[in-house]
Amino acid sequence: MRIQRALARAGVASRRKADELVQAGRVRVNDAVAQIGQIVDPTSDRLTIDGTAIDIVPRASTWFVLNKPAGVMTTKRDPRGRPTVFSFVPDVPGLTYVGRLDFDTEGLLLLTTDGDAAHALTHPSHKIERVYEATVTGDAKLAAQRAMHGVTLDDGPVQLVSAKARREGATWIFEVTLTEGRKREVRRLCRALGLYVQRLRRTQYGPVRLGDLAAGAYRELTARERSAIDAAIDSNRRPTL
Repeated sequence: MRIQRALARAGVASRRKADELVQAGRVRVNDAVAQIGQIVDPTSDRLTIDGTAIDIVPRASTWFVLNKPAGVMTTKRDPRGRPTVFSFVPDVPGLTYVGRLDFDTEGLLLLTTDGDAAHALTHPSHKIERVYEATVTGDAKLAAQRAMHGVTLDDGPVQLVSAKARREGATWIFEVTLTEGRKREVRRLCRALGLYVQRLRRTQYGPVRLGDLAAGAYRELTARERSAIDAAIDSNRRPTL
């Protein structure tokens, strides 16, 4: 992983402070001055800051994948007493969600104690893809074609990667892939394209897929998924110069 992330995950410094330490030449990797964006192996490389050895083996973090039901708040507590996503997972100190889902939106929600990764996964600059499936009425096939020509909402253009449509009985499934998470963006996109949303769910976030996880159920992230998240974050992070 990149050296800034290794230092942050080890609890040595924040990502910004880690950048500053490296840029100032205070960090060494195997006795060589570290470079911004340098890739290090926490299990084999030796890092020092001002000559003091640093243990950069990442602290164990908790990751859950939750299939959020509709009618559930993505927040820690709700003053109106409505159920929250945290009532579906174990009570783990420091647990936070990655990418808010609206009250009526279902599907994949990541929760983690790794705040650095949560920030990276949600920041627009990293362009982490999110896939949504909307059950809609209206001409979804035409909407998908229009969407790929560009749609601008009241808060700016939609950063759309793909738009697809398929029939399911009397309704359509309108699938979109985005690299951002603006408030109610998919619903607003559908409205702009003349579609009426009956159901909306997120089926993928970065390399993690929802699969057949039941509504309201959760599972732990697999080792392969955790590695894929690290790779996605590092591959999309631009070194600070």
